[in-house]
Amino acid sequence: MDFLKKIPYWFRNKYILTIICFVVWIIFFDHNDLFLQIERTGELRQLEKGKAYYQEQIDNFNKELSELKNDPAAIERVARERFLMKKDNEEIFIIEEK
Repeated sequence: MDFLKKIPYWFRNKYILTIICFVVWIIFFDHNDLFLQIERTGELRQLEKGKAYYQEQIDNFNKELSELKNDPAAIERVARERFLMKKDNEEIFIIEEK
């Protein structure tokens, strides 16, 4: 019994020992352990950044769509810039940057 007195009290208490075992189990051995939760939090942040990017793209496309519906000059501008359309009496020179 002398060796039991050398062990600290908090380590002899069955409730504290149970709590320590529970915490160790949750941190290291559980299916949803601490490391997996950290990894999932990082994935969530990446997905939220992606969501913000795509929401910004949707807003830009909606703005451009409303502009194309209401402004004939915008239709001509888009046709000339994106599809390289031209009038019969015009010439187009395309300059590509390296």
